[in-house]
Order: sequence, then C-alpha cells, then structure tokens
Amino acid sequence: MRNKERIKLEKERKEDMVKAIMSYFKEERGEEIGHLAAGMILDFIVEELAPEFYNQGVQDSCAYMSERVEDMQSLLL
Repeated sequence: MRNKERIKLEKERKEDMVKAIMSYFKEERGEEIGHLAAGMILDFIVEELAPEFYNQGVQDSCAYMSERVEDMQSLLL
C-alpha cells in the first residue's frame, strides 16, 4: 500500500471492532477501557500494523497464483 492510501472501515464494522477491543481488555486483562480509548487503539492498529498484514496477504496471494500458473503451464504439450 502506498503511504497516502489508508485502510477504510465501514462504520458498522469499525464499531464491532471497537467493541471487540473493549471486550478483550475486560476479559483478558481485567481492565475496562472506554469507547474512545478502544477507538484510538483501533486507529493505531489500522494505521501502523494493518498495512503489514495487508502486504503479507498480497504476497501470499501472489505466491499461490504463481504456483497455480506453473501447474497450468505444465499441462502444455
């Protein structure tokens, strides 16, 4: 992803993720965090970490497709 491009989340999906972060902190860490704090954590993840996961997914997809193309080329007579 280019630096100027940003992963955009639908409002409902973002709200679900914020709730999941709040739930994680409560269940796993015994801490209650508010909606604002959970939203800030999600924003950090989206801006700083998600691009790495996205890039890895693209690389994995490219490798998979390259293998499939090689399989198809082996069928040529």
